[in-house]
Amino acid sequence: MQQKPLAFRMRPRTIDEVAGQRHLVGEGKIIARMVKAKQLTSMILYGPPGIGKTSIASAIAGSTKYAFRTLNAVTNNKKDMEIVAAEAKMSGKVILLLDEVHRLDKAKQDFLLPYLENGMIVLIGATTSNPYHAINPAIRSRCQIFELKPLSPDEVKQALLRSIGDEERGLGGLKMEISEEALQHFAQGSNGDVRSSLNALELAVLSTDQDENGIIHIDVETAEECLQKKSLVADKDGDGHYDVLSAFQKSIRGSDVDAALHYLGRLIEAGDLPSISRRLIVIAYEDIGLANPQAGARTLAAIETAERIGFPEARIPLANAVIELCLSPKSNSAVLAIQAALDDIQKGIVGEVPDHLKDAHYKGAKELGRGIDYKYPHDYENGWVPQQYLPNRIKNKKYYQPKKTGKFEQALATVYEKITRSK
Repeated sequence: MQQKPLAFRMRPRTIDEVAGQRHLVGEGKIIARMVKAKQLTSMILYGPPGIGKTSIASAIAGSTKYAFRTLNAVTNNKKDMEIVAAEAKMSGKVILLLDEVHRLDKAKQDFLLPYLENGMIVLIGATTSNPYHAINPAIRSRCQIFELKPLSPDEVKQALLRSIGDEERGLGGLKMEISEEALQHFAQGSNGDVRSSLNALELAVLSTDQDENGIIHIDVETAEECLQKKSLVADKDGDGHYDVLSAFQKSIRGSDVDAALHYLGRLIEAGDLPSISRRLIVIAYEDIGLANPQAGARTLAAIETAERIGFPEARIPLANAVIELCLSPKSNSAVLAIQAALDDIQKGIVGEVPDHLKDAHYKGAKELGRGIDYKYPHDYENGWVPQQYLPNRIKNKKYYQPKKTGKFEQALATVYEKITRSK
């Protein structure tokens, strides 16, 4: 019988074996508490591929000893679900991992709902789509929703080391030597996808000949071939990749086009489109912001084009976006404004909502949509009217400090100053 892939064999059997996702399965966190109390509720796990959705589901089942079944919302039919339901009736409870849960059709959904209601089936839905947009409200309202995050290189590295040392399920029975640079590349080059890193490691081991002593040697060149990404590890600790990303953003922030294109080229050589895309969107709103608000939409369009056409042509729209961001005026006023507001809230500096802003039903207000003594801006010629909006405790707070580095924010600043003076 053909051996199952390493990533499948190394799936965690208990919550303690799950790589990463400490915000959910760490000591005292929500899923760990549910498992410890043996009080499971249906849930939806969403996030990128290969970061642990199936692993968490199988670990929950292993930790609780309930029957565990896996179905796909697209490829499995209602009859398959009826078999799971029959098993749930016999055993009292079944954990059902339903992959691509956002593709669940109405017939299957209607069949499952009563079993979710009575708790006989604990649904763990897995999806890469945002469940708040993609999943039917009837299912969503019966589930807790948890977002999974890409694993850090250190977390992926721990999973790799566990597979190398595990003689029962992993590669521990083989004589092998893997260089630190190769191990780091497997951990870092997978962009948080532990399944991809394990698959690449297994391919490296299976495709490499033993030496005269029966030892398999894995170097960084082999790792690059098996992961199909070039290594950008610049130091022993593997911080080089993040140094490049940091230099990339700081070069754009500093308006140095040539440096930004250099670092973009290094990221393109690594094939790291997800990191490039995320960083460019952040830059468009964090560093350029209101100085050139159209840059955000154009950056997103460039990224979507790059993702559609793939490398090597993807370098062209990415370069367009980088050059525009570099040469755009810069403003971080929006970032500073929301952070100042959050800082006050986190310190408890809030206050009661003014009576005239409360819900229309407050103390019997009769006008639909208007609180008592509320001045309706649309009734006034300029579309705004002086009245207090902040709570009394902070009524004179000013979080937004305009920067006049671009025409758009200069116009906003003029309106802001006019409104502020009228209060």
